[in-house]
Amino acid sequence: MARYFENGTGELVSDALAGFARAHADLVEYDSTDGYFTARHTAPERRVGLLSGGGSGHEPLHAGYVGAGMLDAACPGRIFASPHNRQIFRASLAAAGPEGVLHIVKNYTGDRINFGIAAERLADAGIACSRVLVDDDLATESEDIAAGRRGTGATVLVEKVLGAAADTGMAHEQLAELGTALAGRCRTLAVASAAHHSPATGEPAFVLPPGELEYGVGIHGERAARTRSQGRVGELVEEMTGSLLDALRPGPEESVVALVNGLGSVTALELYGVFGELGRVLDARGVGLARHLVGDYVTALDMRGFSLTLMVADEATLNYYDAPVRTPALRW
Repeated sequence: MARYFENGTGELVSDALAGFARAHADLVEYDSTDGYFTARHTAPERRVGLLSGGGSGHEPLHAGYVGAGMLDAACPGRIFASPHNRQIFRASLAAAGPEGVLHIVKNYTGDRINFGIAAERLADAGIACSRVLVDDDLATESEDIAAGRRGTGATVLVEKVLGAAADTGMAHEQLAELGTALAGRCRTLAVASAAHHSPATGEPAFVLPPGELEYGVGIHGERAARTRSQGRVGELVEEMTGSLLDALRPGPEESVVALVNGLGSVTALELYGVFGELGRVLDARGVGLARHLVGDYVTALDMRGFSLTLMVADEATLNYYDAPVRTPALRW
């Protein structure tokens, strides 16, 4: 029996993209031929277009962040699959400013390959293109993993800050340097007590015994390096936050921006409980919580889990973070 409400196998993504385009027609425009979204409103001061993309199933990432103050364009792929380099190339042409385009890429092999091919095509067309690689997943920080850390929740924070910086007219090289520095100041950990279900088969990606969870799970259903008992949420959040802070080591004059992110099937009640525990741990460690987001921002279909992201922030970063934004999924 199908778990997802859809017209038929293989139609879930295409129908969703068409519906998204209609629901947010005041903010985005959808090119159904080449499969990308562009923003209807951007700051006239922008000299560099911002583009991101990745597999569907992570909504509202990435199309949800297309609009004033964030992305100029986004390319959705199939479920948990990179967009094609053709999509990225065509979207880059549409989004490029006078100084070209900046790609914000999550660190997955398919994304790196397709964005890389598109960048080569853009160079041949005489359009400047740089890449910011988001690699925040602490669970995959190991010398044994050749690809390096995965890109996850920090993508939202990086896109928000870079969007505001681009709106000031920041030059291409400076914007790319800022993005790389931001990515380096972010780390994420995710846990799940149940996997997502495949739209094709209705089967879970993995099965856990009652009372256990994957500690360090990936947003595509990748198993973690270890399984642990679920236990009390306060103890779980304390361990996760401690690991993130040990990796980031914020200075005495620095604070953090926190993202408490649901992976698809965790309730708002639970997420706010997690946020409360996060705040308690940060207070105990003497780390200032400058800004926060709580909700579903980077999901993994219907995975029952959550992720914690911390970004070390100085005053300039917070000023960019606070700048106005108007997208389908984020606005203030």
